[in-house]
Amino acid sequence: MAVREKFDLELSEAQNLLIELSTMAISALDKSIDALIDHDIDAALEVIEDDADINMLEEEINDRVILIIAKQSPVATDLRRLVVLIKIASDLERIGDYAVNIAKETIRLGKEELITPIELIKQMRLLATAMLRQVIEAFIEEDVVKGKEIAELDDQVDELYGEAIRRLMKTGSDNPDKLSQITQLAFIARYMERSADHATNIAEQLFYLVRGKHYNLND
Repeated sequence: MAVREKFDLELSEAQNLLIELSTMAISALDKSIDALIDHDIDAALEVIEDDADINMLEEEINDRVILIIAKQSPVATDLRRLVVLIKIASDLERIGDYAVNIAKETIRLGKEELITPIELIKQMRLLATAMLRQVIEAFIEEDVVKGKEIAELDDQVDELYGEAIRRLMKTGSDNPDKLSQITQLAFIARYMERSADHATNIAEQLFYLVRGKHYNLND
């Protein structure tokens, strides 16, 4: 096999692992919110347990990329692509961590009935997971137009987060005995907002890959 063919094959394998990692991270985020909605402690525990697989896959991607760099000494776009793979894997692993944090808050809430609706958190979840699916698709296709749309969706998540916190603060002031629950829901909203931020980070890596320049899409 020619050197270029071998490089392309190894790169493709690493990228396929990244796609698998994205699927796992999105699934964990979805499952953590489902567990919250259903007061499902067992499902929350599964999110925590499954995080080890996400961590291991991120490490495998890193190891493969480092080995490719060591063996092939890539330059220019090839090197950028490998560096971007590592950075995106890190963002996805962090999203898995946020899913774990949500699961832990769900366990703390237990079977306690929620004092306030969590419709805004549900909307944040739908937007964040849609952003993640779209940005991975954009990365695969190297589509910066799709990538730019991610930043616009992130603005919507930020607005939902701000409104969620305002409502939770109002509910907390009216029900001081439920302050612990309100705090836990506020943390969950924050973890969803941060997950959306990481989708934007991935979009920024896409721009770096395609254009060779760093862009801040959160401005």
